[in-house]
Amino acid sequence: MSKNVLVVDDEAHILHVVSMKLRNAGYAVTTAMDGEEALELCRAEPPDLLITDYQMPLLSGVELCKALRRNEQTRDIPAIMLTARGFDIDAEETRQAGITVVLSKPFSPREMRRAVDDLLNNGHDARGAGVMR
Repeated sequence: MSKNVLVVDDEAHILHVVSMKLRNAGYAVTTAMDGEEALELCRAEPPDLLITDYQMPLLSGVELCKALRRNEQTRDIPAIMLTARGFDIDAEETRQAGITVVLSKPFSPREMRRAVDDLLNNGHDARGAGVMR
């Protein structure tokens, strides 16, 4: 059974590119256009991994991740955060939100795929994967 990745971004082209790359790699992909929709999807059927944009309507990516950490059913979902280049997220805020990897846009699809593979397939502890820039 393939692992399910939830991709959340309010930019349709980012959703398309990331989803296509992940589906081509054999992952099942679900998408959402904002943080509230993503939170509902995670509560209904927790994904194996979350890839979320930082700046989104309704709930930011950090707010989404913090909400997931407060719920027993979703607290251990590893998260990859996508940010606009030059936009830094406070390291303490990242840690508190349980964000495993941060990738700056524009990001390399290969780098994103490597982070997903490492978190889901290579047995790395999601909390120990570190931050990529």
